[in-house]
Amino acid sequence: MKKSILWAASLAVLSLGVVLPVMSSFASAGPIENACNRSERKAANRQLCACIQQVADMTLKGGDQRRAVAFFKDPEKAHKVWMSKTDSDDAFWERYKAFGAQAQAYCGG
Repeated sequence: MKKSILWAASLAVLSLGVVLPVMSSFASAGPIENACNRSERKAANRQLCACIQQVADMTLKGGDQRRAVAFFKDPEKAHKVWMSKTDSDDAFWERYKAFGAQAQAYCGG
């Protein structure tokens, strides 16, 4: 079940790794944590969503985080960015892929 929420956060990720302590509260949640907590995925829980947000804070700037939030609501948007041929979409996708790999490594257990 955890993989379904991580899939939304990482879509094209293939690797795993280390554990990161979770010290975030819902009151100070970032955009990705909020979207994760509000998602209808069964694997979503506060601890997992907080972990994913911590990774986002380490790997994505605010604008990239806000852009990635849309993928929780509509995974088709991620597909469109992935298929896009623009340099800006390609650069974003590389950052997003790195975020997804880190989130899976830290939070995937």
